[in-house]
Amino acid sequence: MADSLAMGESTVKTQEGLRGRTATPSPIPEEEAVAGTSGEAAAATDTAEDRTWLQRVRAPRRPRIWFEILLIAVSYWTYSLIRNAVPEQKAKALRNADWIWEAEKSLGIAVEQTINHAMNSVTWLIVGMNYYYATLHFIVTIGVLVWLFRRHPGRYAAARLVLFATTAVALLGYYLYPLAPPRLMNGQRFIDTVLRHETWGSMASGDLKHMSNQYAAMPSMHIGWSLWCGLTLFALASAPWAKILGLLYPTLTLLVIVATANHFWLDAVGGMLCLAFGVAVSYAWYGSPPYRLPRHVEDDRPRWQRRLRRPA
Repeated sequence: MADSLAMGESTVKTQEGLRGRTATPSPIPEEEAVAGTSGEAAAATDTAEDRTWLQRVRAPRRPRIWFEILLIAVSYWTYSLIRNAVPEQKAKALRNADWIWEAEKSLGIAVEQTINHAMNSVTWLIVGMNYYYATLHFIVTIGVLVWLFRRHPGRYAAARLVLFATTAVALLGYYLYPLAPPRLMNGQRFIDTVLRHETWGSMASGDLKHMSNQYAAMPSMHIGWSLWCGLTLFALASAPWAKILGLLYPTLTLLVIVATANHFWLDAVGGMLCLAFGVAVSYAWYGSPPYRLPRHVEDDRPRWQRRLRRPA
């Protein structure tokens, strides 16, 4: 019995010794181990910081009302200033208008004059179109921006970027391709409906025309902005009637710009191309069209700010 107990104790001591030798750490100097761990942690931290910064810059944010009002006001003031500062180049603008008119004739779509005269024969209709051209361009666009701000804050910034990029590239068109509207062409018998009916119209006619560049018809931002409004409503509105209005608005705007002799059909095509550019810019930045982004945005403050408000 004593021999058995002695053998058992010897076996236990042998196993403990083996476990002790197995657990012995490798002979790496402590300084090197600490340095290696610190380097890996720093690299991981740098990568995480870079990734967080990129995500923070590109991720949709909750819009701030006063910032948005200031941004839109400054942007429109800058747009108007640059657009009106572009040299009018009247002779070149009239030559370009003649070329557009002849090109449309060759394509069989030069019906602007027929529509202009037909609508002008119905006084109440053409006067209504004059006011439509002068006012809804701004009212509806601002209204859609406000609706996005309130109902789709997560998609607001991406949709706004589409609008801003569309407008910015239009300025390049005004500079590179001055174009007279049909109502200012020589010898083509287009009717300036605002002057004919003495209605308060856009800044393109009457005493206000000296405050605006009269030869910046290409591209048509009435089409670019109205199509932006229409597609935004069609994609994001839940009510069927709102989707229908979204489709009707740019269609009616196209009729109005032609009936009032402010634009050719091809000016509308230019506005559509500008909008396509704006959509591409927004997609490149956010990696998604606006309507596929989250509708709402959670608290987007930096993490350190959120931690400050956590209860102890």
